[in-house]
Amino acid sequence: MSQPLANAVVFEPDYLEGFRQIYEEKIVFNHTLGLKLVSVTPEEVVARIDMRPELVGHYAYNRIHGGVISAVLDAIGSAAVMACLAAKHMKESPTERLERFAKLGTIDLRVDYLRPGIGEHFTIHAHALRVGTRVGTSRMEFRGPDGTLMSTGTGAYIVS
Repeated sequence: MSQPLANAVVFEPDYLEGFRQIYEEKIVFNHTLGLKLVSVTPEEVVARIDMRPELVGHYAYNRIHGGVISAVLDAIGSAAVMACLAAKHMKESPTERLERFAKLGTIDLRVDYLRPGIGEHFTIHAHALRVGTRVGTSRMEFRGPDGTLMSTGTGAYIVS
């Protein structure tokens, strides 16, 4: 679960809009994948991706490519770490907290593919497990349209 410090924090609308712009537009690969943020709190980040022909990994079954699953788990795992980190620095301005994204980088990523990714859309959930001064870790879930767990992931991210 996320760290207790984050529980009482509510992000400002301008911070959330900047967060959305970074993850949906400025990270061009996320834009290409069609990644959309559903909710961002210090405790959890939820996103959605709609299935499109460009994302097919197995033509016979119309299932999503494993690389797409890995990429969106990584993106939302890092988002959960950044949201938790931002909650620890609420004395900074929204702009200063958003500037912390420049230092973010993936150190390690593990993905377990549990079921075939078949569906018209998918949701990705992530929460930070621990965020320190240099490294943050998160756990992620990739779910089908009915909520079925299809893949899980854990990630470690440099934050400074």
